[in-house]
Formats: sequence, C-alpha cells, structure tokens
Amino acid sequence: MKKIAIYPGTFDPFTYGHLDLVRRSLRTFDEVIIAVAPSLKKQPLFTIEERFAMIENSLRGYKRVRIEAFEGLLVDYVRKKKGIAIIRGLRAVSDFEYELQMALMNRRLNQQIETVFLMPSEEYSFLTATIVKEISSLGGPVKDLVPKPVEKELMKKFGSCA
Repeated sequence: MKKIAIYPGTFDPFTYGHLDLVRRSLRTFDEVIIAVAPSLKKQPLFTIEERFAMIENSLRGYKRVRIEAFEGLLVDYVRKKKGIAIIRGLRAVSDFEYELQMALMNRRLNQQIETVFLMPSEEYSFLTATIVKEISSLGGPVKDLVPKPVEKELMKKFGSCA
C-alpha cells in the first residue's frame, strides 16, 4: 500500500523552508500531496492560483509530489486522498503549542491519520512566508530564501529585489 502524506498550508509564498520539508517527507513517504489552502484567517498576498503555479514551478522534476487546492476539514481531505499522515513543520517552540492543538483535534476527528512533525534544516529554522513578504516588500533580497519562480513573482508584486 502506498504511503501518502499531505502537507497542508497557505504557502503564501512557498519558501526554501517548505521545500526542505517536502524533501524530508519524501524520505519517509511514497508520495506527498501539497495541499494549498485558501487562507480564511489571513489576507494572502497571492491568489490560490498564483501560489499553486509558484509551487508547481518550484517543484519541477519531483515525480512523487502533487499539488492540489483544498477546502474544508483537513482530515476529510486526507481521508479522501487515502493519506496516512499530515506533515507539519516545527521551527521553534512557539510553533509547537498551536501545532499540538491542531494535531490533537485532527486525531479526535480521525484517529487513523497521524500528524508527523518535521524540523527544517538549521539554515531555514527562522524562515517564514511572512518574513519573506516583509523583506521583499521593503526591497530586500530573497534569492536565498525562496525558489527562483517565487522570487520572480515577488519581484512582480513589489518591484526589484536587491
């Protein structure tokens, strides 16, 4: 049986930290589905279509990764896709409390689905999409923080990045 993991998020925008977790996930799972959510709480910079395209362009050559948009309860989506796990990244202790609450609620909703926490490589442990957007909006360089397709889209939104 194929081991499928779902990596959900808004990915606004997709960063090298996200890419790092995808690569790490592929060591354990046969397939990873990046599930792009329309953010209900946040005001995304990019439309879901733009985010989808940036991720797709950043992951060319990754044969065991799919990108899909999803809405609704995550556990329902995971079950529908025959997933066995939800991938979540933990950068710092501050991430843990929220992620633990979500994992426990997802377990309550469906005990068959596990949440797997992965830590990013040290070089990405500080990286958030919010930081990337802020740096880019102020004209700072983001080339070492995001894949080239994402950098290009940030440049379109904010102008040239130094």
